[in-house]
Amino acid sequence: MARELRDLLPRERLLYIADSKYVPYGNKPPEFIIERSRSLGRHLLARGAKALVIACNTATAAAAPALRTEWPHIPIIGMEPAVKPAVAASRRGVVGVLATVGTLQSARFAALLDDFAKDVRVVVQSAPGLAEAVESGALSTPETRQLVIRYVQPLLEAGADAIVLGCTHYPFLKPLIAEIAGNGVSLIDTGAAVARQVRRRLAESQLLNTGEPAPGEILEHFWTTGDVAAGQRALTILWGAGAILRSDDELR
Repeated sequence: MARELRDLLPRERLLYIADSKYVPYGNKPPEFIIERSRSLGRHLLARGAKALVIACNTATAAAAPALRTEWPHIPIIGMEPAVKPAVAASRRGVVGVLATVGTLQSARFAALLDDFAKDVRVVVQSAPGLAEAVESGALSTPETRQLVIRYVQPLLEAGADAIVLGCTHYPFLKPLIAEIAGNGVSLIDTGAAVARQVRRRLAESQLLNTGEPAPGEILEHFWTTGDVAAGQRALTILWGAGAILRSDDELR
């Protein structure tokens, strides 16, 4: 999703904190996720953020209402599994959802099914270990391939021809998932839609940056609460050689 934001908003600064010490959030209680989200939000706002993107389906389900109550005048954009476009993409009427336990058990996910999936069969699959594989930069290792096969195969056996990538880590595995799922299966994620929503909200709030960056200005800033060396290796794979990761010790 950060890639889509950069492509759509080339003049904006992107401030990204990877809460690597505490992810995945999928097996954490809602109270913990709310407090972590508040802490991360405070630090981003202190560094000049003018909008907050909750780049996690599980955190959106657990913490978005609390964050919007705390900062009612800040655009806060959340994520949700792309059930609606997946239903539209399915020809057989069978949609698979690959997500964390926290997302699958959330009230928001249940509401999405009620709103958009009444006329299709939805098959859900939790995927422990996939987010961690992405965090470590292991996008195509034999171990990651085996995890993807383990989680995608049941969806294919159930007849799914559209699979929702219901965690913001999973699009990084899209080439591997596509290879295993085959050509007849659509893979659906929300990155581009969220980027469009961010741009719309910034424009509505007259916060959109229309000027050119100052010469030499750094537009991407990355921090982690986890191990910097390991995170830097992953960031180089996921973003590019020029990206620099720094420690955020205050949030550890």
